[in-house]
Amino acid sequence: MAEDVLRIGQTVRIPLKYVSLSILIVQTTSLVLTMRYSRTTAAKHDEGDDNATPMYLASTAVFLSEILKIFASVGVVWREVDWKWDSLAKTLHDEVWGKPRELLKLSVPAILYTLQNNLLFLALSLLDAATYQVTYQLKILTTALFSVILLGKKLILPQWLSLLMLMTGVAVVQMPNVGRTADDADPSKAHSVSQSLAGLAAVLVASCSSGFAGVYFEKILKGSKQSLWLRNVQLAFFGIIFGFVGVVTNDLEAIRKNGFFQGYTTVAWIVVILQAFGGLVIATVVKYADNILKGFATSLSLVLSA
Repeated sequence: MAEDVLRIGQTVRIPLKYVSLSILIVQTTSLVLTMRYSRTTAAKHDEGDDNATPMYLASTAVFLSEILKIFASVGVVWREVDWKWDSLAKTLHDEVWGKPRELLKLSVPAILYTLQNNLLFLALSLLDAATYQVTYQLKILTTALFSVILLGKKLILPQWLSLLMLMTGVAVVQMPNVGRTADDADPSKAHSVSQSLAGLAAVLVASCSSGFAGVYFEKILKGSKQSLWLRNVQLAFFGIIFGFVGVVTNDLEAIRKNGFFQGYTTVAWIVVILQAFGGLVIATVVKYADNILKGFATSLSLVLSA
């Protein structure tokens, strides 16, 4: 099977998996740094100022990024049909709405990603930051495990050991940041044993959810003749639905008080755009590489942004 490549001129050919992985590293690093800057500067601005603009809501940022993703994906599909409206409408009708079974397949990763995000918020409220950061790196191993189970990949002992070393290394890199946060922690917020166990359970389920959802999406992409961008339209469709549910359930009161676009500065909009772009890049990486390589790329971005 021929490898998909990016052609530059007549002689240069770069495999798409390396192109997409490189873009993912840059995107993830940029997103982490920009998101951290947007949240910390907003928090500092709010201190001691009752009239300060409130921080933008994470739920609305996720919802808006899903909307951007579906517009971008539809735009690429439109380009694929030579910018013809009737061809675009027919393609979307035949390949998306006309195939409800295929559409519903994408509800599985969308539901799992929503579950994962809620579990992580729960875990953060029940665990100290160090335990959370270290435990959540298990997703690297769960991704490899589900790749073996669902995709039939064969990993030899050195590969398993390298994944274990990667998981440990990422956890160690995160520890200095955790230590800085812990220094300012409120001792009164210590958690009971039952809360800690519940938090650990939440992280473990989230790690399994992350691994399964990623590998399941990879299986769909590589086992289907449908366009990558049509699959992105389907995934973003469910992302918008579940994102809206998240907005209503988590931040409805805050929106009623200060509006949907509260706290949206230029930096906040950059975060939304990077998040939407990241979702499309991840789908491309999964299509042309795999989830294990994606794990290495995102781990490298964590090291670069630490």
